Amino acid sequence: MGDMTTDHKIVTHNVDISSIPNHEKPRKNRFAFGCAVLASMIYVLLGYDIGVMSGAVIFIQHDLRINDVQVEILMGIINLYSLIGAIVAGRISDLIGRRYCIVIAAVIFFIGALLMGLAPNYAVLMLGRFVAGVGIGFGVITPVYIAEISPPASRGFLTSFPEVFINAGILLGYVSNFAFSKLPEHLSWRVMLGIGVIPSVLLGFGVLTMPESPRWLVMQGRLGEANRVLLRVSDSKDEAELRLAEIKAAAGIPDHCNDEVVQVSKQSHGEGVWKELIVHPTPSVRRVLIAAVGIHFFQQSSGIDTVVLYSPRILKKAGITGNSALLGASVAVGFVKTMSILVATFLLDRIGRRSLLLRSVGGMIVCLVLLATSLTIIDHHEEEKLTWAIGLSIAMILAFVASFSIGLGPIAGVYCAEIFPLRLRAQGVSVGGAVNRVTSGVVSMTFLSLTKAITVGGAFYLYAGVASVAWLFFYTFLPETRGRTLEEMDKLFAEFNWRSTAQRRDGASGTSKGSPIELESL
Repeated sequence: MGDMTTDHKIVTHNVDISSIPNHEKPRKNRFAFGCAVLASMIYVLLGYDIGVMSGAVIFIQHDLRINDVQVEILMGIINLYSLIGAIVAGRISDLIGRRYCIVIAAVIFFIGALLMGLAPNYAVLMLGRFVAGVGIGFGVITPVYIAEISPPASRGFLTSFPEVFINAGILLGYVSNFAFSKLPEHLSWRVMLGIGVIPSVLLGFGVLTMPESPRWLVMQGRLGEANRVLLRVSDSKDEAELRLAEIKAAAGIPDHCNDEVVQVSKQSHGEGVWKELIVHPTPSVRRVLIAAVGIHFFQQSSGIDTVVLYSPRILKKAGITGNSALLGASVAVGFVKTMSILVATFLLDRIGRRSLLLRSVGGMIVCLVLLATSLTIIDHHEEEKLTWAIGLSIAMILAFVASFSIGLGPIAGVYCAEIFPLRLRAQGVSVGGAVNRVTSGVVSMTFLSLTKAITVGGAFYLYAGVASVAWLFFYTFLPETRGRTLEEMDKLFAEFNWRSTAQRRDGASGTSKGSPIELESL
């Protein structure tokens, strides 16, 4: 199958996975760690936009004299715009590589941030939101890149970095709001939004220092280059050889084919992917797609973006007054959210995705119910200042973002990036990202109207109901993926039986001999 274009050969061996050292205490590969950090910087841009808009809109509404409907559109429309970038990112990344797709994201966002910072009116501001949204959409390919370079033992840790950087960006946005709130009204929001050009420049140059994804290189038939990258991002030479052998098998390249460059089938290049993913999926691919779409839909429909985007309004409803106090309290929300996600990064490869996810969503349900109850009580006693209800509201806002960030926040991206087969991974993650952004946009653009229709408390009762459905979905449809290689996921979803959730776990991988693959129990 290989056309040799150079005299160089690469060597791979059939390595039994049992010969690889135990991964209970994984040694973090520093080079893979650095690549994950650089790639994840694209999510600082998304997080910064979410955080900064929550405060900037206070000044935008007064300066540009826009109404609540225009505010809703301004806040949420960037998520719908990002759908454009998310849809095409998968195909483009298959054509030019994961790395250059991230560079494109940084360049587009740079232009968008510049337009927003210099916007003289609402129309130009919306144009900037459109351009920035497309750039953010391209960023959905980042978890794919990180998952494809990560050693199996630390994949959950490294693939959670995008969510860490989203939260860091949100916190920076909140701090920016507080820092520039004293500037003249017409200048403050423009400075807040314009500063977004700085991380996009750093990202664009930083990504160029990273290697390309070894799995993408194999899809192009560039085995020698893929082998050299794997040697740098794996924890041992044996692990690198095993990973290369598995990727070759997934790409349809014979194990004995060890040329530097080989010819690969069109399917390995990505042709026919949409047909296989959407039109005529196999049962296992269908289950993977349902899991990916479901986890991204429920991540956003549980109301997290309403708390982050509208935190000043919610805190004002809870009893905090004054712009400085509101923006300062928002910083506290961002701080708690960021600290919680840091905790999650160390739990993903120890506790497992599924168990952590169920605990996280369970905590979110409790917090949403208590937040809705306290806000409803405050609503019914407007003439009184119920200190206990105000305190409970603030505590539940902080507890809610912590519960989200310790599980559902990072796991959605981690899980989606690791469950798709190699040939479908880029487009599959794009579909998940598109669902995520559309759901976020709809939730963000309807929150103010929803609160007018059923009150703020009623809106959070609704989100609690959605989170309850999410818990049942995750319990029923999502198998544990911890400790498995990316190439094993197709078999996992082909064999797992949701009824086995009631069975006891057998081993860290959640499998039992001679029976359908079990889902890891709580």
